[in-house]
Amino acid sequence: MTVKTEEKPRISVIIPAYHEGDGIGSVIVNIRAVMDKMGLPYEIIVVDDGSKDTTAENAGRAGARVIRHPYNIGNGAAVKTGIRNARGAILVTIDADGQHNPEDIPLLVSGIGAYDMIVGSRNRSSDTAAHRDLANMVFNSLASYVSGRKIEDLTSGFRAVKARIARQFLYLFPNKFSYPSTITLSVVRAGYSLGYESIRFAKRHKYTKSKIRPLQDGMRFLMIILKIAVFYAPLKIFAPLSVLIFLIGVLYGLARIFILDAPYGQTSALLMSTAVLTFLVGLVSEQIAQLRFDRSESATGIEEDE
Repeated sequence: MTVKTEEKPRISVIIPAYHEGDGIGSVIVNIRAVMDKMGLPYEIIVVDDGSKDTTAENAGRAGARVIRHPYNIGNGAAVKTGIRNARGAILVTIDADGQHNPEDIPLLVSGIGAYDMIVGSRNRSSDTAAHRDLANMVFNSLASYVSGRKIEDLTSGFRAVKARIARQFLYLFPNKFSYPSTITLSVVRAGYSLGYESIRFAKRHKYTKSKIRPLQDGMRFLMIILKIAVFYAPLKIFAPLSVLIFLIGVLYGLARIFILDAPYGQTSALLMSTAVLTFLVGLVSEQIAQLRFDRSESATGIEEDE
């Protein structure tokens, strides 16, 4: 059943959109068909991120609740706007370009309860470019190391999450494309449960094109991952770095003594001192990160899921 305006939805489907006027209507129609079959009250929110085409008009005509940004702010900013305005206890984020199959929404939603967040993980049959698969593999590996948990798909924007948890970390979300990375690592760091469902990603609609620039955004994604690593698990970055610097200092000093027949040297001492300072910086950063998450949870409070 389609939710009535006076009926509070159980599920909020959030679609960030930018210049998707040609395809947004069919995406919404397909989502509505799936949600009607589920039999739960729902709403579909399209956040038009400053499009100059007919995205907003076509989305509204297809039955979505449309919220418009006055100018293009970013994909992450659109998701944040959707989360702030969503009324459902469960939030589903899905792309507007047709890559995600709405038929998979019940699969993601059904896992909420046992899990706090379920992510649609692209499987091998997905119609995705090879260079993006390689980049995702690198990001997933680094995120798995940082979080101490296997991360199957760090950058997937197709996911279901409890609304109270998404709002707890909303202030951490960047305005661009890396909000999936942020919420994934936030959920794991805070001790919430994260699950994955293997799904197939299709090619985006022929009349849409990617808003991601491979070289520029790829480097930005890498920097964001490194920042996230320092933000969420500083010791996992600083501890290996300090050990590396310490070993270089020791080996350099030994080489001067036994190979060059020279004094140990100030460079070696400086390197080892730097290694100790690097470790201490990581230790302090780890405590700050933990305090940040403790305060975030206490400020949010405990809410019961409806």
